[in-house]
Amino acid sequence: MRLGVNIDHVATLRQARYSTMPESKNAEPDPIAIAGICERAGANSITAHLRADRRHIQDRDLERLRENIVTKLNLEMGNTPEIVDFALRLVPDEVCLVPENRQEVTTEGGLDLVANKKELAGTIKRLHSAGVRVSMFIDPAREQVDAAVELGADIIELHTGKLANAYTEKIEQQELERLREAATRAANFNLQVNAGHGINYRNITLIHKIPHLTELNIGHSIVARAILTGFEAAVREMLALMAKYRG
Repeated sequence: MRLGVNIDHVATLRQARYSTMPESKNAEPDPIAIAGICERAGANSITAHLRADRRHIQDRDLERLRENIVTKLNLEMGNTPEIVDFALRLVPDEVCLVPENRQEVTTEGGLDLVANKKELAGTIKRLHSAGVRVSMFIDPAREQVDAAVELGADIIELHTGKLANAYTEKIEQQELERLREAATRAANFNLQVNAGHGINYRNITLIHKIPHLTELNIGHSIVARAILTGFEAAVREMLALMAKYRG
C-alpha cells in the first residue's frame, strides 16, 4: 500500500502569517521543501488541494511542485471551470475530483457522481485527453462506485471520515462494512481503490480491514505529528504502520 502525503496544512501554517505575501522570501514553511523531505522519507506521492478561495495551497505552489517533486503529483480540486483550466495547464499525474463548500473547514463528504454525472463527464474527458489519470472522491455507496465506472474514472478514493469519527462500535462496524463492500465492488470493475480523510496513527488499524486498497492519502495527522517529531520521522512512522496491511 502506497502513501500520498497531503501538504495542504503546511501551506495553512504559512498563510496564517503570510496570506498577503505567500511568495515572500520570508514566507515559511515552504510546502515544496516539505514535499521533498516527505519523498526522501519514502512517500510515494504528494497531494495538494487547490481550493477556489486559495485558503492554503496557491497556484504557484503547484507549479513549483510540478517542477520539483520526483514521485507523483496528485491535485485535489473541485469541478469548476477556472480550476479545471489550471489543471490542464499544470498537467499533474493525477487529479482527484472532490466536492467543495466555501464554508467547510475540510472536505465534508464524497462527491455525488450520480447527481453531477453530466458535468463530470466533460471534465474527465478533457483530463484524459491531457494524459491525466482521474480519481473520484466518493462515499462508500454502490451507486457511487457504479457511476465512477460509467464515467470512466481510473481511481476511486473512498471517504473514510465517517469511520474515522465513529463514536460507537456499532457505527464503526457499519462504516467498515460499507467501505469493504464499496472497495470490493470497485476492484471487481478494475478500478484502483484509494482511501482518505481522517486517517491517523491510531485508526490506521481499522483501515487495514478494508480490502483492495492501493494508496492512502493522509495530511493533517502527519503534519500534526511532524510538529513533534519532524516530517521525516512522521512519514516513516506512518509507512511502518501501513506496511502491516495485507489487503
